[in-house]
Amino acid sequence: MTPEIALQLFGEAFYLTVSMVVVIVGPSLMVGLVVSTFQAATQINEQTLSFLPRLLVTLATIMMTGPWLVQRLSDLFTSLMMKIPEIIG
Repeated sequence: MTPEIALQLFGEAFYLTVSMVVVIVGPSLMVGLVVSTFQAATQINEQTLSFLPRLLVTLATIMMTGPWLVQRLSDLFTSLMMKIPEIIG
């Protein structure tokens, strides 16, 4: 295995990981920002008020994007399996 192939494989896996994290965590961050703004405006300092909406949005995001995320992981795994002769030889 050459360093170029190793870096290419690492880059593909890293890009997939970052895109999966952004898809899952991004909506949660947006909801957290809205809830924090609401809490600052009303001066309500309740920790559970910010936790529950973020949890529900994260779970809903995973449910909606789950098939797409699994397909992307499956595609990466399949491409890695197909590249085994190139990596070895």
